[in-house]
Amino acid sequence: MMHPGLPAAWVETVLLAVLLLTAWVLRTPGYHAHSTPTISLANLPGMGSMVRAIVSQPWIQLALRLIMVGFFIMIIVSGLFGTPVPERNAATVLTWTLWWTGLIIAVYFTGSAWCAICPWDALATWLVRRRWWKRGNASSSMNLRVPKWMRSIWPALWMFVGLTWLELGVGITTNPYATALLAMLILVLTTASLAIFERKAFCRYFCSIGRTIGMYAELSPVAVRPVDYDICANCKTLECYHGTDEIEPCPTHLVMGRIKQNTYCTSCGACSQSCPYQNVAWRLRPTGTEAIRDVRPHWDAAWFILGLLSLTSFHGITMMPFWEQWVRSLAVVINDSGQLLTSFSIGMFVSMLVPVALYAGLIQIAYRIVGNSTEYKRLFSSLAITMLPLAFTYHIAHNLNHLLRESRGLSGVIFNPLGQGTLPLSVAETHFRHMNPLLSENVIFTLQAGLMLAGFWLAVRIMRSRITRLSADSLIQRMISIPVLFFLSSVTLFNLWLLMQPMIMRM
Repeated sequence: MMHPGLPAAWVETVLLAVLLLTAWVLRTPGYHAHSTPTISLANLPGMGSMVRAIVSQPWIQLALRLIMVGFFIMIIVSGLFGTPVPERNAATVLTWTLWWTGLIIAVYFTGSAWCAICPWDALATWLVRRRWWKRGNASSSMNLRVPKWMRSIWPALWMFVGLTWLELGVGITTNPYATALLAMLILVLTTASLAIFERKAFCRYFCSIGRTIGMYAELSPVAVRPVDYDICANCKTLECYHGTDEIEPCPTHLVMGRIKQNTYCTSCGACSQSCPYQNVAWRLRPTGTEAIRDVRPHWDAAWFILGLLSLTSFHGITMMPFWEQWVRSLAVVINDSGQLLTSFSIGMFVSMLVPVALYAGLIQIAYRIVGNSTEYKRLFSSLAITMLPLAFTYHIAHNLNHLLRESRGLSGVIFNPLGQGTLPLSVAETHFRHMNPLLSENVIFTLQAGLMLAGFWLAVRIMRSRITRLSADSLIQRMISIPVLFFLSSVTLFNLWLLMQPMIMRM
């Protein structure tokens, strides 16, 4: 059974818009990012006091964490002891159909809020700190500093690559038992990290899920920020960073008054609960403002964004009918047998290498245009942020199909998480589920096309802001725009082509 692809009419509409935008940008490449108005929810009449209470009261977060931990335990039990039929088992359905597909969509509306109720972090904290929410004893952890060579998000990138290999190569998305084992492995890693290193090193450096959320949250209109920046500017005690006798310090070493980007904020509530002035709350701002104006990606962050871009497209490639044929043909050539993991790994490596090589080559062209005014490494890192909207919007567009077509029957799984007494879906039942999504196909196609166009438009806005900082010369700006626009257009067209293809369903 396959999901239908995006109709040609929608693709042609997006292509026309991309061409028009490209032509317009080449005529007016420069763009100065101006300050944009933001609104603190704590200052809104009628709801401000409620917002302040929500962000400053730990019991609300604790209640949500308990709910998430309950689902987590249900997934573990279902995976270990339930039916091996993936579409009838809560472990696979809740993890891969509901949580992972819905999480990326939720990032836009809630920023990094998932990290605040993450069951892995909750369980690790309770086990190591031995507190429900208060600050743990200093002796509860070895509090070692993370080695310098690990103080980057390279570990998170490699974890992301490894999880993708397990998900698509080994096939844990259709294996409840393996899904449960993976969930427990991440819990072990989270707990061990908290017991060995200071603060929450796993969240800051190692967790690919959290770093993906952090990157995408740079585009979100929601962020945890000061209510009044002047109060933060005059604060001398910095409880948001150091914590208090009862509240943990910021787990990722951030000072609220100086925070510029969502990348490493886990919305954990430590700053809002420890602030003596109740000066931390959610703030609304235009979509993409942070990426356009404030984000300064380092070398490791640039590579993580490249990884996001290539791996999200790779997910789409593996669900095309031709992918399995390619892998099997390669297996015959190299004499691969069994699960064809070697052939899959080679295909995955090549799929990741192509966009990376194309980007690196085009940045080399831009580097020659700029001359000696900036380093190649700095140019590579600075322009990498332009790819983030393309990865984010395609990720959502791809996940919409899974979420809206594969979520039917969810209530039956929740009420019978182990799938006791159930049989695999019949052909008729499978066809009904996938041909009758929760929203009409026209709505899904409209959303997918709109997302692809919005991603390109936002990428172009970020690019214009970046190249303006590189040079004030309009001719050089236009010259730099050409290779960058070529890359952005190529990725957009390729992802559109992927959305056009019939997609093989997972379960």
